[in-house]
Amino acid sequence: MSVILKRPIITEKMTALAEGRQYAFEVDVEANKIDIAKAVEKKFSVTVESVRTVNVKGKTKAQMTKRGRIPGKRADFKKAIVTLAKDQKIDFFENV
Repeated sequence: MSVILKRPIITEKMTALAEGRQYAFEVDVEANKIDIAKAVEKKFSVTVESVRTVNVKGKTKAQMTKRGRIPGKRADFKKAIVTLAKDQKIDFFENV
């Protein structure tokens, strides 16, 4: 398997969930919950309490050109929402 954690998902909703010790990551489509928990624990030195996953389907898009409408689609991806143990947190911006 390639890289399990691709990138953190930092949106307004996910920032609000971080107050409750929950963080979201875009993960490899083949990764399972155990692999995701181990990867987060190893990378951020935290204890993972639970992992929830969801397969997100890409939106269909259209582009208007001189030749007409060209249909397209965003890529599908897998999202994992990780809950950490009490009194633990991940700071994504500490090394900026």
